[in-house]
Amino acid sequence: MTNEERILFKKGFVDGVPIGLGYFAVAFSLGIAARSVGMNALQGFIMSVTSSASAGEYAGISVIAGGGSYFEMFLLTVVTDARYILMSFALSLRFGDNLSLRHKGLLAFWLTDELFAITIARPGKVVPQYTYGAAIFSLSLWGLGTSLGIIVGNIIPERFVSALSVALFGMFIAIIVPPAKGNKAVFRAVIAGFILSFAGSRLAPFISDGTRMIILIVIICSAAAYLAPVKFGEASNV
Repeated sequence: MTNEERILFKKGFVDGVPIGLGYFAVAFSLGIAARSVGMNALQGFIMSVTSSASAGEYAGISVIAGGGSYFEMFLLTVVTDARYILMSFALSLRFGDNLSLRHKGLLAFWLTDELFAITIARPGKVVPQYTYGAAIFSLSLWGLGTSLGIIVGNIIPERFVSALSVALFGMFIAIIVPPAKGNKAVFRAVIAGFILSFAGSRLAPFISDGTRMIILIVIICSAAAYLAPVKFGEASNV
């Protein structure tokens, strides 16, 4: 690892602290759900650090609770987490020519909404060491939060857990504001995302959050690409 990569790794680790604290709080509720289907703390930790997607994990837990098959669990989690395919496509536009398959695989495996956001927000090509630093801290706390939720989740007041979860919303605001201020197309896409997401939750509550997010991403990104296309070679500057 070069000196520059070490610096970026440390930077990613620091940027991953608020993400990890938010994950730790949210994972409590996940741990409580996992305990309800008979999972122990070790199983919960392994589930979280190998999945890293709360919606997919909740889907898997619901299949376990209903006595479903492995195939049903696989199919449901794939559909629930399909938005990460779109995120991977977007992130691949920022890969350098010399990025190895090993790094691409690790970046895809550790891709979460928040890690994608802080990675894509950095200018220039993707440097995997930055994302690794953020992922190691944040995803470790995600797994520990799930384990602790299984052990003592019901003892901690629900209001305390909900208050800690607000950190994730604040972090998202901090991520989207700078690029939205510097790019009118991004600003319009963000506003459209807020409006359509709210409208979708009211007009189509029968559609799951994950599926609704996929639909909105496709619609908004397609409209943005048509109305404000980025020329080839400019993707690294967005």
